[in-house]
Amino acid sequence: MENNELIVPMTLIEEKIYMLRGQKVMIDRDLAQLYGVSTMVLNQAVKRNIERFPKDFMFKLSLIEAKNLISQFVISSSYGGIRKNPSVFTELGVAMLSSVLRSPRAIAVNIQIMRTFSRLREMLAENDDLRRKVEAIEKQYDENFKIVFDAIRNMIADDAAGKSEIGFRVE
Repeated sequence: MENNELIVPMTLIEEKIYMLRGQKVMIDRDLAQLYGVSTMVLNQAVKRNIERFPKDFMFKLSLIEAKNLISQFVISSSYGGIRKNPSVFTELGVAMLSSVLRSPRAIAVNIQIMRTFSRLREMLAENDDLRRKVEAIEKQYDENFKIVFDAIRNMIADDAAGKSEIGFRVE
């Protein structure tokens, strides 16, 4: 396989990266599908090498998280739904999967996934830079508008102070 040839479209990988517990993660069944193995095979390989997957690499979803996942991401119930709470893998966990799943497809897909995570990180950094620039511009304009509004207030105050009232005062 050539370096430029993609086994899985990058957009498909991006669609399978979710934010859970404040981390970008991928679900075991999605990873298994991308690697071309069953979820059971993926989870067995992880169990045989569990020392490679500390909590910041992989964790099980709670029952509530699993139910939310089913409703939000429309996980198919064609196989009777999920029987166990899914495991999810952080970027580090996905990288570690390459050491336990060694098929040529798993290696190639893993490289694509790592590149996708990297690209998402770059996009977030670019968005953060853009956000900072917009905030700086807003601050600059806020200061300029403050000067204008202060000048208008002073003109109104000067006009009100310099004029005497005309007419009758009712008390």
